[in-house]
Amino acid sequence: MRELGCTVWAIPEGYIPSGSVSDAHDLVSHEAACFLNTGDRDVEIKITLFFENRDPVGPFLVTVPARRTLHMRFNDLADPAPVPRDTSYASLIEANAPIVVQHTRLDSRQPAMALLTTIAFPAN
Repeated sequence: MRELGCTVWAIPEGYIPSGSVSDAHDLVSHEAACFLNTGDRDVEIKITLFFENRDPVGPFLVTVPARRTLHMRFNDLADPAPVPRDTSYASLIEANAPIVVQHTRLDSRQPAMALLTTIAFPAN
């Protein structure tokens, strides 16, 4: 199958609110990156987080199997460090083969929840 996308992506916006209206997994405030791998081989992804007032953290390592999608919550990243809540950050995503990346945030701090989503910036 044809490989789609790019190998370097950037998401300048990132923020995980610490509050949520519910503890139910689907309703917890979160940030997600959705990866699409249309190729015939697994793709290794390195994610580096950048902050306003401290050094970058990463790489966080993720694998997207061939011809699959992965919806990864930044909330679930723990190695090399958890993603801090209530802190602005940006993400650099580097893959060893082309992928497509979409960014999503669910802000459920109040009953009238906000959901935003956009395609990440393809940097190459």
